[in-house]
Amino acid sequence: MNQILLAGITIIVGVAGCLAYFWLSNLLLDRVFPPRGDNAAHNLRRSGRIRPWLFLAPAILFLGIYLVYPVFASLWLAFSRGGEFVGLDNFVWLAGDPKFRESLLNNLLWLVFVPTMATFIGLIAAQLTDAVKWGAIAKSLIFMPMAISFVGAAVIWKFIYEFRAEELAQIGLLNAIVTSLSFAPKAWLTLPVWNTFFLMIIMVWMQAGFAMVLLSAALRGIPDETVEAAILDGASPWQVFWRIQVPQIRGTILVVWTTITIMVLKIFDIVFAITNGQWGTQVLANMMYDWSFRAGDFNRGATIAIVIMIAVLPIMVWNIRNASRERD
Repeated sequence: MNQILLAGITIIVGVAGCLAYFWLSNLLLDRVFPPRGDNAAHNLRRSGRIRPWLFLAPAILFLGIYLVYPVFASLWLAFSRGGEFVGLDNFVWLAGDPKFRESLLNNLLWLVFVPTMATFIGLIAAQLTDAVKWGAIAKSLIFMPMAISFVGAAVIWKFIYEFRAEELAQIGLLNAIVTSLSFAPKAWLTLPVWNTFFLMIIMVWMQAGFAMVLLSAALRGIPDETVEAAILDGASPWQVFWRIQVPQIRGTILVVWTTITIMVLKIFDIVFAITNGQWGTQVLANMMYDWSFRAGDFNRGATIAIVIMIAVLPIMVWNIRNASRERD
């Protein structure tokens, strides 16, 4: 109850603080450059140039404190040890660490499987749900996992993969199905390579709804005349979809694919909550957490963080450019 009360007070104070800031800053600006008198036109131009920065200032301040400063601090930590500059020593260590190679391989598997499958399933779902009467209900059900946090989804799926000794009742859905078919239960999350795919399925389940919503909007934006012309020319529904509709929404598909790719590069919650990187499922973000907060070695943790940032930045820039082209 105290936590709920504290959260409510925080929201009220935060909203009131924002309103007070914008009201007082605009009042001060109008006092400095009054929109009246002989210089009214000049003052209005000056205040018009300054006013947008009043709205941007809080965001810029917080971005500087919580984004820009940590980047430079991480760079220093990655190139130092014990407060002294050591050049590339931390990166040399990282390149030779077997857990890093395992993490890199797993991240590559995530990058290939998750964005491709989530985008593909989202595309098929977008087309099928638009073609049936109860499509809105289907879309709601497919999109619902997006409302669940990564940790929440991990807990749900952990029960699905749960394993108990053969003589005990299986509470895991997957093992309950397996034993009902007279097969022995398995510890799914300890099976090398397969366990990584079991974890990836969780993110596909969550992101397919995101892909479906964006791709459904793109499909609806295709002119009806194009589809009708293809049908009149004798194209089958399959050909209309793959040869007419999909090529016209290629830009949106790329934006969806790269957006999911950026999320995958930073994947942490699912792995941390289910396997904690054990049994060959380690990923870069989880390895960074282990070194920083479990081993207490922030230099090596920052080194891994820089590697993740270098991997994310080009894809993020490309994604922003594609999104800008789609908007234009």
